[in-house]
Order: sequence, then structure tokens, then C-alpha cells
Amino acid sequence: MISLITPCFNSEKTIEATIRSVYEQTYTNFEYIIVDGGSTDNTVSIIEKWIPLFEGKLSYISEADKGIYDAMNKGINMAKGNLIGIVNSDDWYEKNTLQVVAQNYTQKNYEVIYGIQRNIKNEQEHSLFIKSHEFLKEHMITHPTCFVTKETYKKFGLFNLQYRSSADYEFMLRLFLSQKVKFTPINEVLSNFRVGGMSSGQIGVRETAKIKQLFGIISKKQYYFITIKSHLYSLIAKK
Repeated sequence: MISLITPCFNSEKTIEATIRSVYEQTYTNFEYIIVDGGSTDNTVSIIEKWIPLFEGKLSYISEADKGIYDAMNKGINMAKGNLIGIVNSDDWYEKNTLQVVAQNYTQKNYEVIYGIQRNIKNEQEHSLFIKSHEFLKEHMITHPTCFVTKETYKKFGLFNLQYRSSADYEFMLRLFLSQKVKFTPINEVLSNFRVGGMSSGQIGVRETAKIKQLFGIISKKQYYFITIKSHLYSLIAKK
């Protein structure tokens, strides 16, 4: 079974497309967990509208949390599937995503499956890309396409709440550097991602630099240079 998790907060404008993409999956052996952060708009009512259609496969909680990674961690702890995928409330899967993932699952205890991400800008296709896990020291892979085994989370832990934007990168580096996790790339589009948001900003740049410095990938001098440059960019952008 595959467990799918959607963290959300005040997502009434986009979450229905996310839910529909899960509902329309050609692979049906899944559970769907939505972790809402206590939305004050119509997000919860939209979720509840879909519950009967899923016939027991959809469950949700709605309570205050400490941010998106806290919501992801809650969902992971609730998940019962062999594989866990995370689809954010403004993104959506292809109809055959779970089928493709299931077919490429090698059934290793510690495994990450990932594929091609379609970037959406102004509701149009902007780009397609995939980055190899072999270069994780340089850059993050396409996290919205990732499916991680439950056993991997049990062995290596969850997302570090110290980070607001780059906890997924820290997590993947943890797995990659352990040399115990099998990464399985798939050359097919698995997820559609709306560009923008926190991970596209300078907070992500600074957090990523800090993570690289902590893992010994870059020096403190390089970290300070990147951080100062990032702060200067933020100041210029405000003008």
C-alpha cells in the first residue's frame, strides 16, 4: 500500500485539484491523509466534501502545527503504507503516478523513488526537470515527486523542524550520505509543482547553505559568503 500525505493551511483555492488528482489515480491500493494546520477558510469543508467519494481511503486532522514540516511529520507518523508520498496542497499528481511508482518499487527497506517534475507558472507549463541524486551535495532532487519507504523514516528519522524551507534537503542528504539508501529515478512526470513559495526565496538559499556547511560540503567561509550575498539580494529586491 502507498500512503499519500497533503499538508495544508488556508488552501481553499488549490486543494481541490490536489485531492482530485489523488482520487483519479489508476492505482487504487493507497490511503490518503490530509494534515490541515487549523485553516480559517473553506479548506476543511472542501476536504469533507470528498471523504464519501474515497470510500474510507481519505482521513484528515485539523489542528495548529509548527509549519509545513511538522504537518508532514504528523502525516508520516499516521501512515500505514510501505511507501509514503507527499503532495502539497497547491500541487497535483499525474493520473498514473502511483501506478508508475508501484511498478518501479524494488522493495528495498530503505529506498527513495523520484521522477520528473513539471513546473507550473501562471497556470501554464513552464519547465520539466529532474536532477540526479548522485549530485545531492550540489542540489536537491525533485522532492514533490519523491516516495520514501516507511522503513526509511523509521531508520533515519523525520524532517528537522529547525528548518522552515530546506528540511527536505537536509533529510535527503542524511539518506544519501548514509550510503544505505537506494535511490530509484524514474524518467516520467510524476508531479506538477506551482513555482514560487518559500523554497524559491532567500530563506531557502540561506538554510541550504547552512545545511551544506553542517554536513562538511562547504566551508564556514563559503557559508558566510553565501549568507551575506543572500541578505544583500533580499535588501536590493525590496527597493
